[in-house]
Amino acid sequence: MKRLPTIYLEQKNHRKEDQLLLKFTFNNKLVALVKSVKDTYWSSTLVAWYLKDTPENLNTITTLFKNITTVDTSKLSKKILFKRNLTDDQKKLLNNFYLFLKGKRYSKSTIQTYTFFVADFINFHTKTPLEELTNRSVELFIEKVFIERDYSISSQRQFISALKIFIIFSPQTKINDLVLERPKKSRKLPSVLSQEEVLEIIRCTQNLKHRAILALIYSCGLRISELTNLKLVDFHIERKQLIVKNGKGRKDRYVSLADSFLPLLSNYYYSYKPKIYFVEGHNGGKYSTESVRQFLRKSCTRANIKKTVTPHTLRHSYATHLLENGVDIRYIQSLLGHAKPETTMIYTHVRRKDLMEIINPLDIALQKLNKVDKDTKNVLLSRDI
Repeated sequence: MKRLPTIYLEQKNHRKEDQLLLKFTFNNKLVALVKSVKDTYWSSTLVAWYLKDTPENLNTITTLFKNITTVDTSKLSKKILFKRNLTDDQKKLLNNFYLFLKGKRYSKSTIQTYTFFVADFINFHTKTPLEELTNRSVELFIEKVFIERDYSISSQRQFISALKIFIIFSPQTKINDLVLERPKKSRKLPSVLSQEEVLEIIRCTQNLKHRAILALIYSCGLRISELTNLKLVDFHIERKQLIVKNGKGRKDRYVSLADSFLPLLSNYYYSYKPKIYFVEGHNGGKYSTESVRQFLRKSCTRANIKKTVTPHTLRHSYATHLLENGVDIRYIQSLLGHAKPETTMIYTHVRRKDLMEIINPLDIALQKLNKVDKDTKNVLLSRDI
């Protein structure tokens, strides 16, 4: 039997995120297996397949190709290479925890993440019986593992959430749920486009299907996964509404369709004739999220927009523009499908209208100076004061 090409793993920052690169000589079987991994994309720039650089994804790749071909990890940083030495009883415990989470109907992604973090925690304290694990055990794990691997605050919050559920599943530990605290989230302001920039991006999108996709994402504030999962039956044209099913947190919501979008929708539908999904791939089925990102980047280049724009930027822009147009924050929360009003409140910090109404103190100072000295011409910063 002919040996399959070796897969070389590398780490690189791509699209402002740390990515795990898979490089190998072209082989149909390997390509098919790589494509089977969720959220894995091809980059013609990097000439490699890539996915987010996380311990979970590394574990997925190494496990998938373990008995198929050689996976070369020599170029990976040591902090991500972490082997567990779990006993049979510990493996059984984790398997039961996995089934417990599944029974609670958590998403596949959440189940994998929570099980991964708890497995690392148990492996770190492999010589300590469950009955002797305390809150100090948790602190030591964070100090020695999370800090050393340079995990993000978001990952640490996920670990605490996982642990809170684990001690319900396995109550014999001495870990006090009330003492466990999640670190505060980083509150980064979202990148937002002006309305003129959004229209310019849509105008510069020549392909009819691509234009319909971008117009719908912006006009309905959709997440990229919601767009690709959208079916034709979800459109209620007579009511000018769209139902978004199984959004984040398994929530459904209604959003209104823009009057200006309806002619574009009709033109797109009769030109492409999709059968099940609003937008479909060449062979039917769901459209690729990476394809949306790729043509959006090209449209931004044509529109001469230098800032980084993603499909989620269009969603952020939709929310901000609604707020600037006077829509109540509670309605915006409902339209976006946010569980908590605090999530929606971030848009109050980026709306341009309010910021533009605030007079800058430098302008006030110059105005006062000009009022005092009426005999002279207006003082300008471009000249000597």
